[in-house]
Amino acid sequence: MSMTVAVLGTGLMGSGMARSLLREGHTVRAWNRTREKADPLADDGATVVDTAAEAVDGADAVITMLFDADAVASTMADAIPRFGTDTVWVQTSTVGVDGIEKLARQASDGGVAFLDAPVVGTKGPAEQGNLVVLASGEKDLVERVQPALDAIGQKTVHAGDVGTGSRLKLVVNAWLSTVVGGVAQSIALAGDLGLDPQLFLDTIDGQALDSPYAQLKGKGMIEGDFTPSFAVDGVLKDTHLILDAAHSSGTFTGLLAMLADRLSTADRAGHGDEDAAAVVHAYRAHRG
Repeated sequence: MSMTVAVLGTGLMGSGMARSLLREGHTVRAWNRTREKADPLADDGATVVDTAAEAVDGADAVITMLFDADAVASTMADAIPRFGTDTVWVQTSTVGVDGIEKLARQASDGGVAFLDAPVVGTKGPAEQGNLVVLASGEKDLVERVQPALDAIGQKTVHAGDVGTGSRLKLVVNAWLSTVVGGVAQSIALAGDLGLDPQLFLDTIDGQALDSPYAQLKGKGMIEGDFTPSFAVDGVLKDTHLILDAAHSSGTFTGLLAMLADRLSTADRAGHGDEDAAAVVHAYRAHRG
């Protein structure tokens, strides 16, 4: 079933999601605060508009993919008055525990049907329609927007009530941060010990210790290719959300705090808009 979908936020993830929706025959209206980032989607068949309100007018589903909860809330303050009675807000940004509660209240206050549906995956999966959607909320709402979810994702995980999807996303991204940090540490240590870092990736290749993500990020670290698919500043933002959740739940935060420290170091050194693999710079021995 073809749907009209508004995509609010067309950065690395949002633009890929929009293209996946278009490829599956859905009508897409795209908006971004900086219009230049949305304009290329017109070549793929999307209607690019100047305001979020224009994008959502008459849409069946509204997908928000913005940096944080404040960005989503401010955007939706303008957009919600233009929602139709059957429009479903599909909130896919990573906003944390407090953030999703804030946005759910905003939806409720505005009389808007709301799904908490963060996604697992980065730029490539978004462009290929291979994300994993962590949908939480009323099942009938999930069913209503399932064609759109199927277009952007390889599968939909029904996490539970609103908020469970966002909590699960923090759990997943805690693992992502750990993998990136662990690979960076081994790559840096190999180089500092006078070894070819590729030997590390070759050694774990195909073993229980290996993962496609470790190979992908390790290759980027070795080759110095930091073309962003999930930027350092985004991983840092998410890691702080994870830390907040861990503090609230009483979970030990030592490893998370160290990962946040290294990400912050890379960010301060000017690598914030580079791929998460650039965190390797924060692990290498200082050579004055």
